[in-house]
Amino acid sequence: MSYSEIYAAAKNDPEAFWLKAAEGVDWVTPPTQALDSSNPPLYEWFTDTEVNTCYNAVDRHVEAGNGDRLAIIYDSPVTGQKSQLTYQELRDKVASLAGALAAKGVTSGDRVIIYMSMVPEALVAMLACARLGAVHSVVFGGFASNELAVRIDDAAPKAIIATSCGIEPGRVVEYKPLLDAAIDMAIHKPDFCVILQREQARAAMVDGRDFDWNEIQSGIEPADCVPVKGNHPAYILYTSGTTGQPKGVVRPTAGHLVALNWTMKNVYNVDPGDVFWAASDVGWVVGHSYICYAPLIAGNTTIVFEGKPVGTPDAGTFWRIISEYDVKSFFTAPTAFRAVKRDDPQGEFIKKYDLSCLKVIYLAGERADPDTIEWMQEKLGVPVIDHWWQTELGYPAVANPVGIELLPVKLGSPAVPMPGYDMKILDDEGNELPAGELGAIVTPLPLPPGTLPTLWNAEERFKSSYLNAFPGYYETGDAGYIDEDGYLYIMARTDDVINVAGHRLSTGAMEEVLASHPDVAECAVIGVTDQLKGQLPLGFLCTNAGTNRPSEEIVSECVSLVREKIGPVAAFKQAAVVDRLPKTRSGKILRGTMVKIADSAEYKMPATIDDPAILDEIRDALVGLGYAGGES
Repeated sequence: MSYSEIYAAAKNDPEAFWLKAAEGVDWVTPPTQALDSSNPPLYEWFTDTEVNTCYNAVDRHVEAGNGDRLAIIYDSPVTGQKSQLTYQELRDKVASLAGALAAKGVTSGDRVIIYMSMVPEALVAMLACARLGAVHSVVFGGFASNELAVRIDDAAPKAIIATSCGIEPGRVVEYKPLLDAAIDMAIHKPDFCVILQREQARAAMVDGRDFDWNEIQSGIEPADCVPVKGNHPAYILYTSGTTGQPKGVVRPTAGHLVALNWTMKNVYNVDPGDVFWAASDVGWVVGHSYICYAPLIAGNTTIVFEGKPVGTPDAGTFWRIISEYDVKSFFTAPTAFRAVKRDDPQGEFIKKYDLSCLKVIYLAGERADPDTIEWMQEKLGVPVIDHWWQTELGYPAVANPVGIELLPVKLGSPAVPMPGYDMKILDDEGNELPAGELGAIVTPLPLPPGTLPTLWNAEERFKSSYLNAFPGYYETGDAGYIDEDGYLYIMARTDDVINVAGHRLSTGAMEEVLASHPDVAECAVIGVTDQLKGQLPLGFLCTNAGTNRPSEEIVSECVSLVREKIGPVAAFKQAAVVDRLPKTRSGKILRGTMVKIADSAEYKMPATIDDPAILDEIRDALVGLGYAGGES
């Protein structure tokens, strides 16, 4: 069947389409219906089922006689370590850790926070939670203690699993002191912690609370898979909110299994036994969906990579791994390829490796610029497929379905909607806009299986964040347009979340940190275009009256403050002290106009601006930071 036929089938009879897709999952209690629409606008899928995610990702492959198939390949150029796990070995490790957690009182529905570096044990921890029906919440290791503390208080975990450290090029980041500080800050205290000691920095243990990864499993009875209801949360993954308070995206178990399993063949065109590599981190949704769960559910081999696209040791790292492990399908962020292109513009490293195994490259996480895609196509000679989705959605919503048919590639577009989505462009009043016109990107309710049904302990916030602005639709928070062929183009965020190297970060959260500086009276943070990272945050600081300290000192302290409170992942390195911020008469800061000035884009003088002369000062400040030039 063609894409158009499959898409039409899903649109005309979603019940039949998703029940058919559900046949790819091994159920304890199979579904008799797909959609549960008993509580609109809160829709759920496969609520009458019982199932276990870990069984579908691990055990069923062993029981089918594929226990010797490689499940995980670990490659760490920052430590020089490599290892591999078969499905049989993975099952044994997961069952052992699950047994240890169960022996300490972790049961179905309990939350477990995972704060780990990119090691195979991170996947073992995730799967061990799924085995028990425990709800894991992975927190990226780059986040600072107070950010971790916020998540501890929101998720209220019974246990925390952590590595003693993470390894970055040229440095070791000790996680355990950050974890200890976070637990001290948090109101909620976990019952216990499990620490995987890495030799690069062994952690001091808190007696009675902290347990060694290996020792806690000694003499433990392995745990069996615990069936859960189809709408049981598989995990909580926190994403940036516009208030600076993170939003806990809930992932429902059954829909997650059905949707991810469907994508591996239809979107990524891999079959059981093929090697699939998503070069991301388990702290992000890509790591959840396409390092851990989807490849294993589909019986693929997945790669856990602890390194960088350049510098570990060079711009040929991607090509070495693809060649060495026979990678068929490769997925990463455009940022990674921009870094490779910057270090190796002629593609000399590409020529050193046999890449005949590689069939397709996929990009997501931020807008893929045409220059980078064209460079990749020229140097690699394979299709380069941009596709679009979000933490909230969990898997591609707009893509080129290579496993069904390779549609024409249009530079700058992630292509067309996948089954269950029907992207529309609306104006502020909710009217649908014609082809080519920029507006808010939405898709009608109900969302397809595996997408978020709500936010953790925040149903009203879920509605206000995603459903209330355009009743009957899910609001993506992105702006863009659809062309005459139905291809979607993502152009910008419609809120204050910026995208730094594929990481969605809230400028509002950064503003809260800057405003806490004793010399800062008012501030604004905008995201400006960056050739490597997609966007970078820039700060504007208005100091308190009477402050006579050098601006450079204040800026330096503010940069350090953001690094301390949010973490180096924010990439906040530049700020300017200004007298005033441009605002509307009602007091709203004109961030959008500031961004256009910084990016040297055309803009219209806002009709509601309080004092147009302020924009000249902003432009001067931006020029001083190496940006700006746009004229009104």
